[in-house]
Formats: sequence, structure tokens, C-alpha cells
Amino acid sequence: MILFKGGFATVYLAIWKDGPLEHDYDKKIYKRDNYKEVALKCINNSQNITKEFLDEIKAYSIKKSHNIVKIYGISQEPITKNYVIILQYDKYGSIIICDAKRDILHDIMRGLREIHQRQMVHRDFHIGNILFTIDNNAKCYDTFRYNTGLFISVQISDMGLCGEVDNTNKSKIFGVTPYVAPEVLRGKPYTQAADIYSFGMIMYFTLTGSQPFENRAHDSLLALDIYNRPNIELINSILDENYHNYDKEFGEAEKCFNEYKESNQLTTTHSQAVYTSQLLNPYTEGLAID
Repeated sequence: MILFKGGFATVYLAIWKDGPLEHDYDKKIYKRDNYKEVALKCINNSQNITKEFLDEIKAYSIKKSHNIVKIYGISQEPITKNYVIILQYDKYGSIIICDAKRDILHDIMRGLREIHQRQMVHRDFHIGNILFTIDNNAKCYDTFRYNTGLFISVQISDMGLCGEVDNTNKSKIFGVTPYVAPEVLRGKPYTQAADIYSFGMIMYFTLTGSQPFENRAHDSLLALDIYNRPNIELINSILDENYHNYDKEFGEAEKCFNEYKESNQLTTTHSQAVYTSQLLNPYTEGLAID
């Protein structure tokens, strides 16, 4: 069963008969989670995968987190020789539960902070890579109960998995245009600061229910407008380690985003708006590099 098909990979739902090793906290032993539902991410044209890409997969598979999708391992398709990443399957996929917006953003921030504390960068941070699963049998330390009355686990997926896995050309820019920071479009390296910019766009979607720039074509004109945009100081303050004035800042952000949505009447999605990762260089070639 195909769950998602994008420009660089196809994701399938599969049953892992033996299942991964999981730690039983009560019995203090490891045991197989048999017949486990998993997601298989089959990467296109990945026969010549780079060592850098493999090292990044290994790093994320070793380190576990409640707010980052688990990577169980990597395999290879016997006929095409394309690589396949075995991922945790989040049953409810990319959704936003409106009356839990604040809690959802809080958990996304926790996951992003953990990625950055590991001295890593996501590089493809957009709402399509925020996954949700509901499990009423979960333990309190695995998930968080929101005012929906359900246990909802919020997790970040596809860390560093954007783009062509055999790409050694660092000048290539991949991503979803509205979520890409201006400095990345200028040709600068993707940094943790660029992830924080992308989180600002995730906030916009979460608060308004609309994709950023959904009423525009995602072309060179949009890239130029993003290129000329100022930094968003509000997002940096919300991500402050101590969360000072969190409630006030969240309320102000929600109010501003809703006013912007109403004034721009974002009711339809442009036919050339693309919210899957793609090569962006055709839209950024005319932009000057600082």
C-alpha cells in the first residue's frame, strides 16, 4: 500500500513480521514487537548513495526521541538496488487537531531543539514532515494528553532526507519553497537558523489552517519575495530555553496570523503551489548571493 509518493521517494505501508527490538520498561528486558506496522521509504535513484547520507541515517537510528520519528534501519531493494529506509509508521499522518494547537507546537519545538542539541540540522522542515499518531493505550511518558481526550504523539520525520541521496553538489537547493529561509535561497548553507525560520511557517499553518503562500504560484517571483523578507524575531523568542512570556507571545502570533489570513482571503490553493520537496535552483538562479 502506497502512503505517499513524492519527487524523491515513495513511502509504503508494510508489516514487519519479526518486528523491531523494543525495551519493556516494566520487565526491564528487550523483546521483539512482532507484526509491527512500519513505513518503507524507497528512495529513487539511490544506487550510488553517498557516505554522508548513510552516516546521517545511522546517527538518527541510534538516538531515540519521543518527538522524532524512529528510524529502524536501512535495506536495499534486490532488483533496482535502490535503498529503503525502515521508519516508524504514524497512523494518522500529517494532521493538525485545532483545539490542541499550542500543545502540538510545543512538542514540535521540543523535537527541533533535540535535533539542534545533537548538532544536527533538519534541512527539510515543513508541515508535511510533522506526523501524528493516537494511542489511548500509551503510557504518559510516551505521549501527551491534550484537551481532545486522546493520547497524541507528535513527531518530526525525514531529518536530512530531502533531495537526491547521491548528490555531492552543495549548490543544489531542495525543499518546499514557502518553508525555505531567505539565506538558503541566496545560496548560503542550510543551518539551524534556517530550521527555525521553517518552524515559523509551520506555526503559520498550525494557527491558521492554511499553507503559507497557498494562493500564489511557487515560482521565481515567490522565491524573490522570500529572498527579500526580513528575519522573524518572534520565532526566536518563542524558542527561548525558558519559554518566557510563552502564553502572551503565542496569543499575539495567533492574532496576527488570523488577521493576515482574513485580509488576504486565502480560500483557494493556486494550481502551481507545490508542497512537496523539489529542486529549487530553477527558481533561484537569478538571485544574488551575499
